[in-house]
Parts: sequence; C-alpha cells; structure tokens
Amino acid sequence: MTIQGWLRPDGRKGIRNTIVIAYLVECAHHVAREIHLPFREQGVHVIGFSGCFPNAHALRMMKRLGTHPNVGGMLICSLGCESFNRFDLAKHVAASGRPVKTIVIQETGGTRKSIDEGRAWIRAALEEISKVPRAPVALSELILGTKCGGSDATSGLTANPAMGRAFDYLIAEGAAGIFEETGELIGLENYMAERAVTRELGGAIVACMEKTARYYATMGHSSFAVGNAEGGLSTIEEKSLGAYAKSGAQPIAGLIKPGDVPPRGGLYLMDMIPDGEARWGFPSVNDNSELAELIACGAHMVMFSTGRGSVVGSAISPVIKVCANPDTYARMSDDMDVDAGRILAGAASVDEVGREIADLVRRIAAGAPTKSEALGHQEFVLNYKSFEPIGPACLPAR
Repeated sequence: MTIQGWLRPDGRKGIRNTIVIAYLVECAHHVAREIHLPFREQGVHVIGFSGCFPNAHALRMMKRLGTHPNVGGMLICSLGCESFNRFDLAKHVAASGRPVKTIVIQETGGTRKSIDEGRAWIRAALEEISKVPRAPVALSELILGTKCGGSDATSGLTANPAMGRAFDYLIAEGAAGIFEETGELIGLENYMAERAVTRELGGAIVACMEKTARYYATMGHSSFAVGNAEGGLSTIEEKSLGAYAKSGAQPIAGLIKPGDVPPRGGLYLMDMIPDGEARWGFPSVNDNSELAELIACGAHMVMFSTGRGSVVGSAISPVIKVCANPDTYARMSDDMDVDAGRILAGAASVDEVGREIADLVRRIAAGAPTKSEALGHQEFVLNYKSFEPIGPACLPAR
C-alpha cells in the first residue's frame, strides 16, 4: 500500500496536515474554541494548557506538538498575563518552517476582535499548508503508540494481546512502537528488564518502575478505577498483566519520557511518572493526557484498546479503537474500529486480529479516517509535570 505523507522541512513526514490552535491558559480556551468552530471539518484542532503558573514540561510538550510531523502550522492563543513563555514557543515553531501566529487577547482588544483575527489567520494558513509537498512514507518512518482505557476483564485477553501482535508485525518492518502506562505495569519490571537490549537499559527500566511504585504509594492510589472492578478486573496485578500484553514480544530498544522522540525503529517504553517528589497529583488524570504524551513523542497514530467502551479520540494524531468485549462492540460499534471480542467468541485468533490491526494502521496512514476522526473527536489534556533528561543507558546504540 502506498502511503503519501506531507514532507516537513526537518525531513520527517506526517500522515495528516493539521493546523493547531494552542491556548496557553484556561482564560484563553473559549477564544480558541470560537476561532476553531468554522474550521472543525478542515483539519484544525485545539490543544492547550490550562495552568497560569509556568511549567517547563508544558512548554517542552507544546514545542514538540507544534512541530509534530502531522502538524502544518500553529496559532497561539494567549490571554497576555499568564506565565507561559509564548515567545519561546512561537520562535521554536517558526524555526521549523511552519506558519505561526500569536494572538494576545488583552492586546488585540478582547474576545470578538481576537476571534476575528484568529479566523482570518486560519483561512490564510490553510491555504499556505495546502502547498506543503507530498512524499511517500515508508512503514519504517512511522511512530506508533499504544494505550488502553476503560479496561475490563476482556481487555487483557483479546484487544491488548492483539495490539501487541500488531506491534510485533509493524516493528519487524521497521516502525517504532511506544507503550507506556508504567502505573499499570507494576510487578512486571523484571520481565521488561529481561527484554531490554542491554543490561544497563534493563536496570534503568527497573529503576523507573521502582519510582512508579513509590509515587503511587505516596498518592495512596494505584491506576485502578471503580469501572475496572465493575468490568471484572480483580486487582492492579491482573490489570498490569493485561497492560503488558499490548507491548508484544519484541526486544525493548529504549526507555523514553514524554516529548522524547524514538531515534529509530524498535519498541520503546515511555516513563510517564514525574521525577522527584510526588507534587503534581496523579500522573495522568485521564486517558487523554497519556495520548497527548505519546503524540508529543512523535506518534503518528495510537492504537487504543477498551473493554468498557471509551469513546475518546485525540487532536493531531488518529486514534484506532480496538474493542475487547463483544457485548460492548455490539452496543458501540459506531465508535470502534476493530472487534477484538471475536477472539473471546472463538471467531478469530490473536494473530488474525493482530494482522487486521496492522493492516488498518496502513490504511489510516494512507488517509482513511478512524471512527473517532469521523465523529470529530479531538480531546486533549496537558498536565503539570516535571522530568529529568533520560540517562545514557536509556537509548543504547545498536
């Protein structure tokens, strides 16, 4: 299958050509949404950071998202008195060769004038990015993420292992795959360390998981929700086994943090737990914050499993919904891309559904919309966090 993407000045290629409107504080969110309304069917998405106080992680994430290969340009929407460094963000996006504009509501003259100015810029920017050159995209140039949400007792039996098998197929062809949710991998650190390509990387994975366990112990809550129990999951250990299944069986090539882009193909674990003391609250307040972190790592799309029936999508990168539970699929097929519950019914094997997901990845990369895209889902959440740079053992040379 031929995949035609959009060639960016840095040589990376996108499978979508999106304009993002980025609000830098919750006070600018409404204006950003109003600017977006006439363009919601034209590849314009809203992302943002709600906090007023400065955060280096949020700035780094916005820089990565504004220069994501799926993004063609950025409109920055600022109130004017927040602490977010809008100048640094705009400079970074401009240096990538993308069109960028900053609207400061307090300087523009308020809500109506800011909306009018923003919409005028979006119209011109859409015309400009329509001229971005196209180029063929090899599977080895794709970065893929995997995520689960609304899990139940079927997730670890059907959808997660099928997504892991799809990872195996796609990574074998040169793609990069990122799995995460370290808060749901507690107890599996030694298994992951054994899969690491070097002993040093294995040690870094164990240290990452020890940090994760300490963080959740301090918070007094693991990544286990009431809905998981209602869906038949018994413990965080059982949930962890299911979450681990979606990593597949490839060697683990590296350990990265949000915003780190895999340098080559292979399987990568993303550490999403903040470094230092537990001062930012729960590491990921909902599934969309983890989707944003995967996308900031360059993920062109994300495979997302659900047993209970999550309906979310994301801004910037398509989300492929893999439904684990056949009853859920029967109720919510309009939101689901793949029926992995057939495995539970004996109507398909893990290998077969894994192949189906891998083939769908190719079709989505070639331009076919996911169910969440067709429904207009563009959820986005960015949290306060803090991270130290990854160490030399985390990305061993191969």
